[in-house]
Amino acid sequence: MDIQLFYVDEGSGFPIILLHGNGESSDYFVHQIDYFSGNYRVIAVDTRGHGRSPRGMAEFSIGQFAEDLKAFMDQLSIPRAVILGFSDGANIAMKFALKYQERVAALILNGGNLDSGGVKVSVQIPIEIGYRISGLFAGKSEEAKRHMELLGLMVKDPNIAAEELKGIRVPTLVIAGTKDMIREDHTRRIAEGIAESELKIIPGSHFVANKEPEAFNEAVNAFLNKLDL
Repeated sequence: MDIQLFYVDEGSGFPIILLHGNGESSDYFVHQIDYFSGNYRVIAVDTRGHGRSPRGMAEFSIGQFAEDLKAFMDQLSIPRAVILGFSDGANIAMKFALKYQERVAALILNGGNLDSGGVKVSVQIPIEIGYRISGLFAGKSEEAKRHMELLGLMVKDPNIAAEELKGIRVPTLVIAGTKDMIREDHTRRIAEGIAESELKIIPGSHFVANKEPEAFNEAVNAFLNKLDL
C-alpha cells in the first residue's frame, strides 16, 4: 500500500473493522465505536482519499479499497475480523470477502449495492449528472477532480454480479433502512445471494447507523451474539 490509512482503535477483544460510506470518514461510526468497544476491539478506518487518509497515487476504486483493507489488516497483524461496511463500505466489504474470505469472520452489510442499478432512480440520476459535470472541470480544478472521483465510485462501481455472491460463505447480516436510497428488492437480492445471511430492515433512512443507532446497534449486537468469535 502506497499510503498509511488513518484509523481509530478502541476497546479489546475480537476485532470489528468499520468501513464508512462515500465522501465520509470514520467519524460516521461514533455511536458504533462507543457501543461495541465495550466488548470488542473496534477499528474504524478512513478509506483512501477520505477523512484523514491521503489519496495516494493508486487507482480510486472499490477494488483498490479492498486491497487497501488487506494491506491494512496485514500492517496491524489482524488475521481475521468482522467487517461492518456502510454504503460504499459495504461494497468494499463484499469485494474483500470475495477475494480474501479467509480473513473474514463475518460480514455486516449496511446499505450496500451490487451496481448502480441498485440505487433508487431519484438518487442515482443526480449522481450521474454531477459525475458528468464535474468531469468537464476535472482538468482545471482539483476540487472538481475529487468530486468526479467520489461520484465515479457510485457510477462505475462496484460491479458485482449477483451470482458472485454464492462465493461468500461466511455469516452475514444484510441490514438497511425502510426508507433507504438502495432499492429494497436489491437489498433482498444481496441477502438471498449469500447462503449464510440474514436480512434486517429497520425504520430509518440510508443513514440508520448514525441517525437511529439504538435500533441499528441492537440488531448488529444480536447478530454478533450468535457467532463463535
